[in-house]
Amino acid sequence: MMIPELPGYLTQLGGAEYKGLIIALFTLMAGISRPFSGKLTDTVGRVPVMIFGSLVCVVCSLLYPVLTTVSGFLLLRFFHGFSTGFKPTATSAYGADVVHESRRGEAMGMLALGYSLGSSVGPLIGSWLVTDFSYRIMFYVSSGFALGSVAILYNIRETLRHPQKFSFRYLRVGKDEIFEKTALKPAVIMLLLCFSIGSVLTLSPDLSMSVGIQNKGLFYAVYTVASLLIRLVAGKSSDKYGRVIVLIFTALLQCIAFVVLAFSHSVTMVMVSAVIYGFSVGMNGPTLMAWAVDLCRAENRGRAVASVYIALEMGIGCGALVSAWIYNNRLSNLIYAFFLTSALALVAMGLLISWKRRERHKVAAMAEAVELAE
Repeated sequence: MMIPELPGYLTQLGGAEYKGLIIALFTLMAGISRPFSGKLTDTVGRVPVMIFGSLVCVVCSLLYPVLTTVSGFLLLRFFHGFSTGFKPTATSAYGADVVHESRRGEAMGMLALGYSLGSSVGPLIGSWLVTDFSYRIMFYVSSGFALGSVAILYNIRETLRHPQKFSFRYLRVGKDEIFEKTALKPAVIMLLLCFSIGSVLTLSPDLSMSVGIQNKGLFYAVYTVASLLIRLVAGKSSDKYGRVIVLIFTALLQCIAFVVLAFSHSVTMVMVSAVIYGFSVGMNGPTLMAWAVDLCRAENRGRAVASVYIALEMGIGCGALVSAWIYNNRLSNLIYAFFLTSALALVAMGLLISWKRRERHKVAAMAEAVELAE
């Protein structure tokens, strides 16, 4: 709800040159908190961690109208990252708990449906609230929605088998608990593909205004609706065809989307790009999470999910900072920022193809060894 309007809000506060930090600071805190949320998810339980993440949204949204200096705003953005650092980690682990492994990709896709619905409607409502009312009202409404999340979570069943009572000793995270090694490949692909999110969140409001789109939330709405539709149609695809095959396809789509966006000079081209990008995002997020859970042991699900989310935050943060630096508030520089994003998607696709080939060679070698043994 808030993201499309935050660049304008920060400009109004006198901090136009800090637009890249809106997303970067948020994702920095989210990334820092992931190892802690992963450990707490696997010890204290899924539900308490989800509730904490939602409560952070409630409090921070109420404080935006209070902290009205540039430094105050940026500090709040930093601490607001706790919400994303905690809530999605526990949510993904919860989703993996309640379904059979043969439907894990479908389950991650269904969880993402809720995200898509909120992400498509939210930006439109946020821009409307700012246009017809004020930034203050937008922040208060956002807080109200987050409070609704808390109310729902308070009444759901815990899925961790033996949850422990919270203790500060669980906040001590050892070196081997920061990152789940089995999640390395999904994490690398997540980082490369999520650079695009930071780029879009930072640059699409200015791009939209330049082609005559007055509601800065429209780009977000279109790409999230597209991601919603593709999940409805192809939610089970990674369960049927395999995680890597689906990810190769989504990386290619993302590459195409940002080439189109780089040359966009009309509303139609921007919207076409948003649809293609939405198809990519709609498939790669759930597939990467399902892949990470596939590779880890059941007792490490929270840590594995957190590890992939660390990569997500790194990708978004780097995307926001680098894209804002390349853009430098000059529309003529947008093409370079979007070409870089497209190139990183191409790198991800190359890695996935390479890994798939190695896997096939390994399987063929094992089959040949068995045949010789017989």
